[in-house]
Amino acid sequence: MSNRSTVSRLFTRKGALDQTRLVQKEESLEAADGEIVLRLGLFSLTTNNITYAAFGDSMQYWQFFPTHEEGWGHMPVWGFADVLDSKAAGIEIGERFYGYFPIASHVRMQPERVTPRGFYDGAEHRRNLTSAYNQYTRCSWDSYYSPETEALQILLKPLFLTSSMLADFLGDNDLFGARQVVFSSASSKTAYGTAACLGHHAGRQLVAMTSPRNSDFVNALGCYQQSCTYDQLESLTTDQPTLYVDFSGDLALRARVHRHFGSSLVYSCFAGSAQTPEANALSCPVGPQPEFFFAPVQIRKRNAEWGPEQVSRHIGEGLLNFYEQVSRSPRPWLRVVEGQGYEAAQELIGNLFHGRVAADEGHVIRL
Repeated sequence: MSNRSTVSRLFTRKGALDQTRLVQKEESLEAADGEIVLRLGLFSLTTNNITYAAFGDSMQYWQFFPTHEEGWGHMPVWGFADVLDSKAAGIEIGERFYGYFPIASHVRMQPERVTPRGFYDGAEHRRNLTSAYNQYTRCSWDSYYSPETEALQILLKPLFLTSSMLADFLGDNDLFGARQVVFSSASSKTAYGTAACLGHHAGRQLVAMTSPRNSDFVNALGCYQQSCTYDQLESLTTDQPTLYVDFSGDLALRARVHRHFGSSLVYSCFAGSAQTPEANALSCPVGPQPEFFFAPVQIRKRNAEWGPEQVSRHIGEGLLNFYEQVSRSPRPWLRVVEGQGYEAAQELIGNLFHGRVAADEGHVIRL
């Protein structure tokens, strides 16, 4: 193996997330002692990644893969990478791992807590960051992994983790007594994943709010009992306890929801957004104060109560079921669209940021 090669990295302007630039540099690809060098092969790009960037500073997402360049960040993505070189005990050259990577051709990591399942990156700058994002899973270990479903895994697993745990959190609290659950951005994968997981709560009306252009798509999903466009919000019934699950982060919409439902609103939950954090102050003049939902907190709770194995099984089996739901003919919820290389990634980031990607498209990039 040649010691040196061109390493490519795609940087994103922190103040304008639709602006990216490719940085290329000749570097050694030899692992130092205790290190591995991975080559990224396939990753997904969804609105979720724009959310990571939008919350890059406040939620520390930019800190996972620092660029050391003022004003520029390294957008994290979920993907698969192969070990190119290893000087870490228990990790072999050629092994494939699933996890959280920078948009880059190669990445160095310092594996620790190596088990048959995988490892955690023990790099100094990641030690105080959310550990769920520092964990890398060996594909050969994962009984829910299949090469045929790699694209679905990277598109849906990170989002489904939120969907599954959010549905679990709401169910754990008996939906705070609500008989009606209203979703904004109901066409988003995380929203309809949550609705699919909540489907077993009999007698609860799941209501989708969406834009006119996504209205047909949302109606065809079948996981919501009712849907309306945003301008029809005020037509929704206010005579029963209502829970609002906000996937849009639209502050004006949230205020309208709170005003419309008034004292019927029993809980307001904020579950992520593609807007800037400044637009998402967790306050509202009317009704309950919005609560931010962060999946790792519920995972920690369930790890303590159920044990990590049962939590993995709960998510894994739910995920396989979700793959089946989204792929079902004659009208699948999700069409996988594969792009090639960094230019495709750059164009896609712009399209995602400006909301130009169809609701039924799931984009992956192969390097």
